[in-house]
Amino acid sequence: MAARIYQRPKNAMQSGKARTGDWILDFVPAEARRADPLMGWSGSGDTQSQVQLTFPSAEEAKAYAEKYGIDATAHAVPPRRLKLQAYADNFR
Repeated sequence: MAARIYQRPKNAMQSGKARTGDWILDFVPAEARRADPLMGWSGSGDTQSQVQLTFPSAEEAKAYAEKYGIDATAHAVPPRRLKLQAYADNFR
């Protein structure tokens, strides 16, 4: 059972940073999604892909994965760069 650990990025459509400090443990899908012949919706029999666990830190997520024998890989978060710009800079 494989999983990935990552930090949720900031939503580009909103200015708030709610829930960006949480770390997510997501399970990798075990089987491919397929289209339902009747309705055309995509789905699979893999129930682990529906599970998403949140942790306050990456260390706690790694400890949880080690405790339950989950092969997890942590993805680093790129540093946030703040571009300070004045309104007058639009008219240079």
